[in-house]
Amino acid sequence: MSEAGDGKPKGTERVRENGRVSDQVSQSGSVADYRSAFLSEMAEIDLTKVQEFIDLLVEARATGRTVFVAGNGGSAATSSHFATDLGKGASYEQPTRFRVVALTDSMSTLTAYANDVGFEVVFAEQLTNLAQAGDILVTISGSGRSANIIAAQNRAKEIGLIRVALTGFDGNLSGKLSEIHVNVPSEHMGRIEDAHMSICHMVAFNFIDSEQHHTH
Repeated sequence: MSEAGDGKPKGTERVRENGRVSDQVSQSGSVADYRSAFLSEMAEIDLTKVQEFIDLLVEARATGRTVFVAGNGGSAATSSHFATDLGKGASYEQPTRFRVVALTDSMSTLTAYANDVGFEVVFAEQLTNLAQAGDILVTISGSGRSANIIAAQNRAKEIGLIRVALTGFDGNLSGKLSEIHVNVPSEHMGRIEDAHMSICHMVAFNFIDSEQHHTH
């Protein structure tokens, strides 16, 4: 049966299971290719930069600095997830705890600034309200060029924050504006976002796995 005429995406095959026939992606097709490419790109991440990120957070927790996290779209979800891992997973029942704020999480604040001023200021203006010199801004951007991320990094620099950037592609301007730049050397947005979540878990679980935590 020809690919052009059967209506199935390339890399799928007919599978009968429990009396039912369905299309499944072939292991020799896109699923295996995606996994292979992802693992190859993960292997290229500079782990010395990840360790610098961890060391910075060790100091931040010990000295009571606030960690701010920001991203758009899927990276907004990663930002919120990472903040939760630090604020709950790496802090619950600990003598010292993370002060962490996901700048993505207040829908009323985001939409107020977006509607009344402009979407490019939604993170920068929150930093103006909340941040102090010595705090940390973590930005997560696959492209490395989102206007509101760049604005937040510039505002953070003005206030005196330490800037960490997770990026893809070549890092673009976001990478250049950071002091710790963790780059995923990929041009595939899905795999970049996968890798960013993995990096955030590397960092958070450095604390969670090395200390006594109750996680469920």
